Amino acid sequence: MAPPPLSWGILGTGRIALTFAKAIATSRTGRLAAVASRQQAVADEFVKNFSPARAYGSYEELLGDPEVQAVYISTPHPFHAEWTIRAARAGKHILCEKPIGLNHAEAMAAAEAARQHGVFLMEAFMYRCHPQTAKVVEIVRSGRLGEIRLIRASFAFRSDYKAESRLHRQDLGGGGILDVGCYCMSMARLVAGAAQGRAFAEPVHIRALGKLGELSRVDEQAVAILSFESGILAQLSTGINATQDNTVTVYGSSGSLHIPSPWFAGNVCRLELTTGEEKQIIEIEAEAPLYSIEIDTVAASLKDGQAACLPIDDTLGNMAALDRWRTEIGLFYDNEKGTAPRPALPPLRRASAIAGAHGFIPGIDKPISRMVLGTMLEGATIAPPHATVLCDYFLEHGGTCFDTAHVYGGGSGERFLGEWMRQRGVREDIVLIAKGAHTPHCNPEGMRAELQESLERLQTDYADIYMLHRDNPEVPVGEFVEALDEQVRAGRIRLFGGSNWSIERVAAANEYARKKGLRGFSVLSNQFSLARMVNPVWAGCITSSDPASKQWLIENQMPLFAWSSQARGFFVRGARTFTSDPELVRTWYCDDNFERLPRVQELARKKGVEPVHIAAAYVLHQPFPVFALIGPRKLSELSSSFQAFSVVLSPEEMAWLNLETN
Repeated sequence: MAPPPLSWGILGTGRIALTFAKAIATSRTGRLAAVASRQQAVADEFVKNFSPARAYGSYEELLGDPEVQAVYISTPHPFHAEWTIRAARAGKHILCEKPIGLNHAEAMAAAEAARQHGVFLMEAFMYRCHPQTAKVVEIVRSGRLGEIRLIRASFAFRSDYKAESRLHRQDLGGGGILDVGCYCMSMARLVAGAAQGRAFAEPVHIRALGKLGELSRVDEQAVAILSFESGILAQLSTGINATQDNTVTVYGSSGSLHIPSPWFAGNVCRLELTTGEEKQIIEIEAEAPLYSIEIDTVAASLKDGQAACLPIDDTLGNMAALDRWRTEIGLFYDNEKGTAPRPALPPLRRASAIAGAHGFIPGIDKPISRMVLGTMLEGATIAPPHATVLCDYFLEHGGTCFDTAHVYGGGSGERFLGEWMRQRGVREDIVLIAKGAHTPHCNPEGMRAELQESLERLQTDYADIYMLHRDNPEVPVGEFVEALDEQVRAGRIRLFGGSNWSIERVAAANEYARKKGLRGFSVLSNQFSLARMVNPVWAGCITSSDPASKQWLIENQMPLFAWSSQARGFFVRGARTFTSDPELVRTWYCDDNFERLPRVQELARKKGVEPVHIAAAYVLHQPFPVFALIGPRKLSELSSSFQAFSVVLSPEEMAWLNLETN
């Protein structure tokens, strides 16, 4: 007996929504239950030919319809991620028109919402669902083309400039790359992956040129050259000012495969395979129209949580690559820049606090999250939206403590965090750590000047915690203590400490403060992790993982803000055979760490978690106050970090992990 049809709702009433609505009627698995527009009259007009579908005058009403099981989001680009998240929260399965967001940051937020709420999510690259694409992958993997050398893909059309058109509007994510160039990127990554026996591959390098419209300020024409780790190159071309051939050709050492209609394959389509002097036409028949196949693919994939033809990691990789393409040609949308207003996706809402996730330090009257989010923004292609998504998520899930420093990104970390706090109105809700007086400015004068500049960048008149970023043994500890106590009395900081300060110097500073009746160091921020730091990550760095430092911290119960608490991914990537990351090797590779690694892996298997969660839990289970600084680059990494709070380690397990018992 066939299962009941999947009840669809459509958000948006544009041309692609009409195409999709018609496709539901010819699908095997779907039925149209409802359509929503921003205007009731528009929705009413749309559903006239789709009885008995209901018409709603708001997207919220449709998401509240219990009969709707899945939604197709066909709004303009800037609203894709927002309504994907809202639909996920409403418990609806989601097919979101491409692109899934304006950038990789929004795509991460959408994917995480779907994961968190247990709903299906797929980006609507309909060509990926068609049997023609599966045949292309099969041929590439078969070796009939030999070693794949080059992929050429184009998708472009002519659209005369219209100020009101979404294609020419900066505020609607216009231009060729996000509208149709995304297909070319998707296909290139698919084919490059197939050549290596993988679902997809990420480009190592992207070089690009483009033409931004004088009036539109969006990419009217753009080309890109990609290189993959395997040596494969790809040429991509897109635009909205001239129609191109809109084909794909794959060139190998033994032949070529030409796809005349890669994006809009019909019920019958043809591939042209050339090997040597022989040219073969391969005919593919589809059982249904293109968009109907897409609809049936969603229905067939619900039980697996994602579609085999387009997994969510593929979508995220594609968005990251598109960010790089746009960056290469200097295309940034206005709401991605510096201080541009960036709405939460959707408005912030706080989750319940995780047990054990907060601590307190005398002198700070707010709970301090024991996971502390760092603000080194290097590595994000389009930094402000990327950091915004991470900070929003951290705050929503109970994070209250943020770590920044005068030197991070030449001040970009502080400027971003200051603007984010202002836009979100959360300064008094969070615990702000600022650091300064880094070498070569590690002296009281340098501290005073950098603190003032940091507060200006952060748009606040005080830091909850201020730390000297480095020590300078040539400066007597008393001079630092007096200068920092002065800042506390002036109200610019609540309490202070040192980052990369030796236990001996901190003890001497506090002894000086005791004798003089001044405030002393209240916190310390050194490297601390289960893995031993063999060589300093940076010059002047100090670890407190050694037995003597740990004993001092226990006796004094001084809060430690532990950086590199995950040993820079050693327990995820570390292996004696993995040497392609020289910094990982230089800093963490040693015999005793490789003895700890299998113990972490074994305990992770027993507890049903990942090794990284065991490593984090070890840090959080110390017999002195510990706050772990984390620097996730992806939302999935940040989400995973919180799972460490669910891991309970006994004293015996702690000792065993650290090689104190057999």
